Formats: sequence, C-alpha cells, structure tokens
Amino acid sequence: MDKPTLDPEQVLGLKSEQLPRHIAIIMDGNGRWAAKREQARIFGHEQGAKTVRTIVTHCAQLGIETLTLYSFSTENWKRPQHEVDFLMSLYVKYMIAERETIMANNVRFRHIGRREGLPESVVEEMVQTIRESRGNTGLTLCLALNYGSREEITDAVREIACDVKAGRLDPADINEQLIDQSLYTAGLPDPDLLIRTANERRVSNFLLWQISYAEIHICPTLWPDFGVEDLNAAIKDYAGRERRFGTVTTSAGETND
Repeated sequence: MDKPTLDPEQVLGLKSEQLPRHIAIIMDGNGRWAAKREQARIFGHEQGAKTVRTIVTHCAQLGIETLTLYSFSTENWKRPQHEVDFLMSLYVKYMIAERETIMANNVRFRHIGRREGLPESVVEEMVQTIRESRGNTGLTLCLALNYGSREEITDAVREIACDVKAGRLDPADINEQLIDQSLYTAGLPDPDLLIRTANERRVSNFLLWQISYAEIHICPTLWPDFGVEDLNAAIKDYAGRERRFGTVTTSAGETND
C-alpha cells in the first residue's frame, strides 16, 4: 500500500498502527435528513452520495486499508418502487462520476452482495469500475449493494455443500477459515470499527460473521451531514478502546485467557 498523503499524527494525534485496518459504515439517515428540510427522500440520497465521496477520499488519504459501505440491503427492495428506481440510477451516475476520484486516490473498488436482481446498467458500470481500479494499491472500497449477511452466509454454506457433494471436500475439513474464504469478503481483514450514523443501534444484517470483534461507534449525525470530523472522532474513539478479544487484562498490562 502506498504511503498515505495525510499524517495520522498531525490529523488525529495517532500513530498509523493505532488506526483501524478496516472501517465498516452503516449509512443511515438520508430520508430523515430530507424530511427535516421538507424534501423528498431522494434528495437525501443525493446528498448522501456526496458524503460518500468525502469519506472515501479521507480514508484513502489517511491510509485506511479497507472501507465497506452498507449502501443497499436485500431488504431495501421493499421500499417504494420510485425510490428504488432512483437509487439504481444514482448508482450508475455515481460509478461514472466517481471513477476519476477513485483513480486519483489510488482506490481499488470491490462489490459485495448478489449481482442477481440488480439492473444490467448498474452491473455494467460496477464491473467497469472494478476493472479500471484493479491495479490500484491504496484503499479497498467495498460497496455492499444488494447485500444481506444471512444471504451471504447461506451462499457460502451452499458453495461448501456443493464441494462436499462433488467429493472435492471432506466435511471434517470444514473450519472457520474455510467459511471465511467462502464469504463475499474473502481476502479482506475483518472490520475493526463499525460505525452507524443517525443514532441507530442495530447491525441490520450487515457483516454478521465479520464484525464478531469489531468496535461499534454510534454517531447521532445523519449520513448526509456526516463529515471528516465525525469520522475522525470515531477513529479516536476506536483508538481509545482496549481490544481484548476474549482475554482479560492483568494489573501488569498483560492479557490472560
């Protein structure tokens, strides 16, 4: 990974090793943001897309390894059709408009979720962005689009079951590592920090396997208003946590089971 263009010590008062490798964000509050301004929900989504650019750029410049954004869940298809149609057109516009920003910041784009069910235009632009950014070595940006964690785990189990049925895999060899490698996020570190905006306190079927030991930061700011200072505050909160991973801390600062 190339050297970041922002110094974490100057920006955050933190050393680079204190930063989370992987930040996952549940972007919430677009509709409420618009309602407060007596605007349609789609106006909130438009503003939310602008926030994505700000946050992606800041993470890339700080040297964050992976950023995963929960953009559209498998449950979101239940929303009014005109809103879903607008969101799908917004994804197409975003992929086209932000490609230059992605390339300028050395960002590698990746999609997690099911492609089946997405409009062809969305898939085409997504594939194009993946292809063009494949050689980038900075931040990996994962867009969780048509994503649901239970569906992800179901797909992984189905894939493993097919391998067992075909004789390519012995059931005795199924372990956590194999399951991890069968998920959409294969090859990525698990999230260290999970941020949810708009003061909501649910994980909403997002990365259920991967966030087992993630530190959770709840932010009251609605996503369209979420800015660099909000992100910096979340990172500082994370850096101040004691991550024990099931161990206990002794008086000497060592950890034991």
